[in-house]
Amino acid sequence: MSAPGASRVLEAAASGIGHAGRMYIGSKTGVVVSAGLMDKTVKVRLWGQRWEKHVSKSFKYPHYHLVHDPSNSVRKGDVISIAAGWRESSRKKHVVKHIMAPYGTPIDARPPVPTEEELKAAYVAQRVTKIERREAAAKERREIKQRELAEAEERRAQKLAKARQHQQEETTTTTTSITDVD
Repeated sequence: MSAPGASRVLEAAASGIGHAGRMYIGSKTGVVVSAGLMDKTVKVRLWGQRWEKHVSKSFKYPHYHLVHDPSNSVRKGDVISIAAGWRESSRKKHVVKHIMAPYGTPIDARPPVPTEEELKAAYVAQRVTKIERREAAAKERREIKQRELAEAEERRAQKLAKARQHQQEETTTTTTSITDVD
């Protein structure tokens, strides 16, 4: 069962626009300073410069970023290449592109780092299942609402029939009592 919304996600992925058209923007090299403490997340140190106006000079200044590591393949001390433009959560705005210089365990003994195409395919598959799940839930809610409306209408009809029957009984008792008096 393919949902109508799912086809929109697939079309957006194919055209390279929207969320399904996520893409790497730029590339930065950094050293992993923390790995294995958070699932699929590593902390990377990147070097930048900061201007000190008192001495009129720029100094090296470290910047730290949380980076998405989809397969948990990066270890502490690795030199990696990261790319921006792949917002995974509110604090993770980068993703691991590849490992440039491994530290400790060789790259062959680790899970492979997924390519951009594999990440896109996984994202599209996840979105399609989510859209299908939402549409199934919406369909179920509509059916429940229709069932409740039908039950309410049935209760109203029963109540009305009961009221008419009661009214008929009252009119028959009043007419018989009037004739009994004469």
